[in-house]
Amino acid sequence: MGAVSVLAGAGILAGCGESGSSGTEAPATAANGAGCAPVAGNKLVVLEDDKKLQNTDNVVPAINSKASTPELVAALDKVSAALDTTKLIALNKAVDVDRKTPKVAAEEFATANSLTTGITKGQGGTIVIGAANFSENQTLGELYQIVLKAAGFQTKLQQIGNRELYEPALEKGEIQVVPEYAATMADFLNGKVNGASAAAISSSDLAKTMEGLKAVGTKVGITFGTPSAAQDQNAFAVTEAAATKYGLKTLSDLAAKCSGQATVMGGPAECPQRPKCQKGLEETYGFKAGSFSSLDAGGPQTKSALTTGTITVGLVFSSDGALAAG
Repeated sequence: MGAVSVLAGAGILAGCGESGSSGTEAPATAANGAGCAPVAGNKLVVLEDDKKLQNTDNVVPAINSKASTPELVAALDKVSAALDTTKLIALNKAVDVDRKTPKVAAEEFATANSLTTGITKGQGGTIVIGAANFSENQTLGELYQIVLKAAGFQTKLQQIGNRELYEPALEKGEIQVVPEYAATMADFLNGKVNGASAAAISSSDLAKTMEGLKAVGTKVGITFGTPSAAQDQNAFAVTEAAATKYGLKTLSDLAAKCSGQATVMGGPAECPQRPKCQKGLEETYGFKAGSFSSLDAGGPQTKSALTTGTITVGLVFSSDGALAAG
């Protein structure tokens, strides 16, 4: 995960040597299943999903098949090639924390990453880019607009609400391009094509997820570009202070060191029953929280509860601007 490489890098987490071996105390550990009490702090760090609980929700261009041309796909793939999770976090910080518009943030990113360099112009045409109703997707839509204009297309960026609204429009060709998320889109289309009870086709393996996604996409007239390294998926964060105190870097560390009564987990009300939230942590890692605090889905309530020391660990999203380094 790109987020982890930034957030849990050198200098952030304390070493695990014996007490006094380097002039510092060893990280505190929970004794006899006591758990890890919340530790307040201004900086959040994401714990590495070392057993691959989460599926691969990499950003990927979704394209109406009739509108797809080599020049269009190549231009969109320029965005994919330039993005990783660290850069997506920085883009989200620019919009959600620094209060730049998605358009300005995208223009600055395009310039810094030479997005329009080497783009081949095709025969052109009009392309309507759809963007879902949250800031990250709108910024991605702006990036798509920049590269498609450079490829000679007339473009229009349209905010289109949620997936249930925009996916049918993408099928029909009312919009031609949408920034999508591989695993979520794969499961959405799989349910639509094969029924709600169909076995999941998304996984923690990006190649397998994309194979399934392309197969169901073909059946509804949607093709996909190259997925980026950038992911926006469920993640679990603690404060940097808690990570240092308890010696936490991975979710396996959390389970081994913090299962117990003092540990408070926070997230949306449905988290305890969801396979990618608390239930998944229990089944995949053997993690047992002492209590659960019903908050929001990676939003301000959860982040505030972490920073104020109300919860030990909380559900966040891996590309959240609040996770930016520095």
